[in-house]
Amino acid sequence: MAQQSDEFSWWQAAKNHASEIIDKGDDAIYVSGWAHHGRSTYTREKLNELNEHAWGLGYGKTMRNENGNDESLYGFVLKDSHRHPQIMAGYAYEWVFPIGHTPLELGIGGTAMLMSRQDYFGGVPFPVPLPLASIGTKKAKIMFSYVPRLSSNKNSGDVLLVFGRIEM
Repeated sequence: MAQQSDEFSWWQAAKNHASEIIDKGDDAIYVSGWAHHGRSTYTREKLNELNEHAWGLGYGKTMRNENGNDESLYGFVLKDSHRHPQIMAGYAYEWVFPIGHTPLELGIGGTAMLMSRQDYFGGVPFPVPLPLASIGTKKAKIMFSYVPRLSSNKNSGDVLLVFGRIEM
């Protein structure tokens, strides 16, 4: 019974925190446009086939927490490397570092999301953790996420996604 109570309290805390981000967070629009495939990871033939214009759009809520870091909940759809829809929804955390006495800041952190792609698991959503980095102001950032190469096989992984987040 105690284990069940602990699981419930963990789940309840996560739901409460998500509600806090939704209630207190600023609306944010996500816009993507570029996916760079590692030139040493893919063959020239494969690079010629792949889409690097990862146009997409998303919506989320971003909250600057009491520690001065950003927490976000988001949903995002973009055109993947094979020109099919890639659907993502998740949570992101970024430690934020001001740049001198300017409005600019750097961010570094990560995201945990569910992703759906036609070329993996027949489109069934699957969990993905990825690193994040950003540069910009609190309200507008250029963001970067990286899909590492997970095998020694050619034509697999090593993709840098560049996108923007604009808070309303």
